[in-house]
This record gives sequence, structure tokens and C-alpha cells, in this order.
Amino acid sequence: MENSKRTVTCGELRKSDVGKKVVLNGWVSRTRDLGGLLFIRLRDRYGITQVMVGDNASDEVKKIAASLKSEYCIAVEGTVAARADKDINSDMATGEIEVEASDIEIFTTSQELPFSIEEVRQKDGTLVVANEDLRLKYRYLDLRRAPMQHNIILRSQVAFATREYLTSKGFLEIETPTFIKSTPEGARDYLVPSRVHPGKFYSLPQSPQLYKQLLMVSGFDKYFQIARCYRDEDARGDRQPEFTQIDMEMSFTNREEVLTTTEGMMQYIFKKTLNYDLPAKFDRISWEDAFDLYGSDKPDLRFDMKMQDAAFMADLADFNAFKAGAANAGRDIQRHKRSGLKALVVKNVADKYSRKNIEALEAVAKLYKAKGLAWMKVNAEGAFEGGISKFYAGKEAEICGKLGAEKNDLILFVSDENWQLACTALGAVRKQLGKDLNLYNPADEFHFAWIIDFPYFAWNEEENHWETEHHMFTLPQKQYWDTLESDPGAVKGDLYDLVLNGYELASGSMRINDPALQERIFEIVGYSRERAEKAFGFLVQAFKFGAPPHGGIAPGLDRLIMLMCHEESIHEVIAFPKNNLAASPMDECPSPVDQQQLDDLHITIHDAEE
Repeated sequence: MENSKRTVTCGELRKSDVGKKVVLNGWVSRTRDLGGLLFIRLRDRYGITQVMVGDNASDEVKKIAASLKSEYCIAVEGTVAARADKDINSDMATGEIEVEASDIEIFTTSQELPFSIEEVRQKDGTLVVANEDLRLKYRYLDLRRAPMQHNIILRSQVAFATREYLTSKGFLEIETPTFIKSTPEGARDYLVPSRVHPGKFYSLPQSPQLYKQLLMVSGFDKYFQIARCYRDEDARGDRQPEFTQIDMEMSFTNREEVLTTTEGMMQYIFKKTLNYDLPAKFDRISWEDAFDLYGSDKPDLRFDMKMQDAAFMADLADFNAFKAGAANAGRDIQRHKRSGLKALVVKNVADKYSRKNIEALEAVAKLYKAKGLAWMKVNAEGAFEGGISKFYAGKEAEICGKLGAEKNDLILFVSDENWQLACTALGAVRKQLGKDLNLYNPADEFHFAWIIDFPYFAWNEEENHWETEHHMFTLPQKQYWDTLESDPGAVKGDLYDLVLNGYELASGSMRINDPALQERIFEIVGYSRERAEKAFGFLVQAFKFGAPPHGGIAPGLDRLIMLMCHEESIHEVIAFPKNNLAASPMDECPSPVDQQQLDDLHITIHDAEE
């Protein structure tokens, strides 16, 4: 072949190109030999083109074509021809044409594959996918699969759309250091030893938090960064040791502007990349209402099944399990003044849910420390049956009236003196029901909501002191400033979470910019002046030079793409992720290093057994 460089991609050709002479480059997806006619599906990231080697091809080309196997990397020269009407493949963008090969060049051959690149489905339609460690070991092959190509391409498009939107709103993209001072941020730091400063370490940033606040002090009033962050914590489906967030900060702002800007960014991203219209304003739910109605501060709102207060039932029968939940006992109940007896009405399923099904739901509730899951059904005559129905016989009209239950409904209860525990346990049952019954509204594919008015402090029972729910630089809402020390449990923070389809997508807050207020927060959480100075002294010092009011947010890019792709793990949207043991099977990272490298860093490795 005189010139093997491609002139078109494998997804480019259409019927209007018939008669053109072209060169394609790509990988052999599959071949079919029909005896005298050989067909090659040639693939690149842009699509697939069918290549036909027929009677007009030379013997040499036929010989080369007959030798091709899956994933050979080749060039094909030929002429674009129209397919016969009966042969048109409407599932392919290039399905109306094929390329009649006049020459083929093999760039490289391929060994036998460890798993199929092509999509393979079982008879029931289930997609067959290799186990994750095998896919990660051969990630470069896994990334050739169409779903992975789609996900990584979408990720690139979302990052570009993010930059477009924020730049158009006056934000500056500024990089912050990846070698920083180790500061307490909730998770363990990844540490990097210094050769130049023996015995000292850099830390990889868990977030650019302190530096973006310093940029506000510096006068850059609108900052963003698609930032790499690192946390040494146990991995799970939506977490990784290294991850990426869309980091944003604004000066001379307030919560409303941060929320509105974030909504606008999400609307732009979804329209630009998926042609999907998000609502002009996202739902806003207080933290207390989110727990009380949905049992979570990251509720899945694609289905409308709200939990209800059932405290009135404690007075309707002598059923001891409900007494404690209705009594508003415990610190958090007094604070929130809400009942720990919660009910969930599941519509029109009583005839479908057996005792075994209900026991499976009870197991979910117990995972979240519930003592049990009480239940009863409303039968076809409107009477209660099963579960705890004997305690409430004759009270059907009152109970069904207050809970909105009807014939063939299943009513579930969790009771606990701890309001939040009861909400969380029944909320987990609600989430499971949404999945089991496929309650999601198909017209509500992506449901965003803001969770606001979080408690500022949480009481650590084990260590007997107050902690901040978010981080220590969050601004308390102004109406609580006078009572911070006298009543920490009542304080609400000027902070907010963005949730999407049951996942926390972003956290943010307005920030403290007054050194005196910051000192008060340190004292409440038990940070001595010396400890605070050692960890955060450079930031507090900066606040003494005219720090502006500021606030920000940081949506997780990996998690956003995961949800946009309808995946269940961020591994599916990161080019080279770690597995659940924080390791990479492909390059065997982490790995031992040479003794000389350790000596240079003044590091001695002690055997674990020693």
C-alpha cells in the first residue's frame, strides 16, 4: 500500500460517499468468510465500517484477508460501495455502505484475547462481561470495548463543557499544588517522603480546600479547577484512592449564588453532552426533612414514597415496641422534636409480598441497626392482616386515614428511641423497594436536589466531644453565632450538598473569613491553639489581611459521569482505576522499590512480622 494513513474514520462514511476511494485504519472486530466473499468489520473509536473482499480483489489481498484475526491492527484501501437494500444494517451509522478492498496492510497482529472485546449476550439478553480484575489487568483491551469508549468520551466532553461554562461566567482555571502540608481533613493522607528534607513528608491533597480559600484572599474572586484529589481510605463502588472533582470557589458571594451557578453548570453540561433538559431550579430540602421523609441526606427522589410519622399508633394499642419510638427520647430527638416511630406505605403490593419477601426487607433494616421491621397488610376487605395486625384490629379506618393506606397496601414500621436511626433504617428499606419494584419515574431520569441546613456539629459519643459535620472552615449560620459555645447541638451550618439519584454528588459551604470566629470553632471541637496553629496557621494568618466573604462547592466528576452513564461503579468511567484493594493489576502498583531509592529517602522498611 502506497500510503497507509487513513483518509476517513470508521464511523464517517455514508451513502453520499459512494464511489470515493478511501483508506481506513483500525482493529479487526470480526470476520465472516462466505466462500468467495470475505467480510471484515473494522473498528476505531469513531465507529465500525464493513469491508468486503470479493472477486475483484487480488490473490494477495484475499490471502491477507483470510489470515486476519480479531484485534489485528490494519489499514484498508478501497472504494465505497452502496449495500443492497436487503443488506442495509440500520443499527450501524455506516450501515448503508461498505468498502470494497483493493489493498490491505497489517500493521500488527494480536495474541489470543483474554476476553472478548465484542459485546456478548446470553439468551436472556444479559451482557457477558469478564471479571473486574481480569479487565483491569488488560485495561488497554477493556478500553477498546464500546461501553468503555462511550464512557471515557463522555467524560472528556463533560470536562470540556465544564470549562466552557465556568469560563463564560468569569471563572479562572488555576492549578493548586499536589505536594502540600499534611492537614487533618477526615481521611488518611497519602504521604510523600522528601529526599531534600530527611524525615519530613509532603501530603497529596484530599482536596484543594485551603488553597482555593487562599486564592480568594489573593483577590481571584472566581476560581475553578478540575482537580485530582487523594484519600487513603477503603475503596468502594463510588470511591477511589485518587479521584477528580470540579472544584469551585467564589468571593463576595452567598449561598444562593453558589447554588444557582452550580445549577446552571449542570444544566449546561447535560444539555451539551446528553441533549437532556434539567429543570431550571433543583429541589431544596432541609437536612431534617430529608431524613424524616426519605431516611437519608442523599435521597433518591426518582420515586415518590415518603416515610410518615406514626407516633399516634403508640396510643392505639398496647404494643410495647412502638412506645419508645413515639416517646421522643434521646438527645437527637429532643433536638429535632421528631418521632422515632416511622411508617412507610407501599402501594398495591400486599398480594405480591410474602413473609419471605418481608423478611428480606427486615434484614435490610437490621443492617442499619433497627431492632426489627413491623408490618401489616390491608386486605381486599380493608381489614389488617399479618404481622402486627392483631394489635390494631378495628382501628383500620383511623390508621389508614392518617397514613393514606388503601386496600392491598403493605404498611411497614421501624421504631427506635433514636430518631435518626429509625429514619435511616426505614430509608434503606425504601431504597431497596425502589430497586425491587422498579418505582423510578422514566420521565425523571436525573433528579437533582439540594440538601441544606445541616447540623454544624455532631457529638462524638466515643471520644466525648463535639466535631464538625463538614469541615472546620464552614461558616455557621449567622443567627447561631451568639450561642455557638452554649448550645452547639442547635447550630446549623451555611453548608449544602447536591444529590443526584440517591448519591451525594457535591458538598460545599460558605467559609469562615473572620480569624476570631475561626478560633471559636477550633475551641469548641477541642483544637488547642497550638494544634490549630501547627495544622492551619498559614490559613488563619492569611485571614488577618482582609479576607473577603467566600464560599464554594466541589462536584465529584467521577461520580457525575458514573450516573450520567447509568453505571454502578466509578471504575467504569476512569481510564485506569485501582481495584477495591487500591491496587492496579495491570502495572502491579503499588510495588516494592529499590533499596537505593529507600536509602535516598532515609526510609527503612520493617518486616510486618518483626
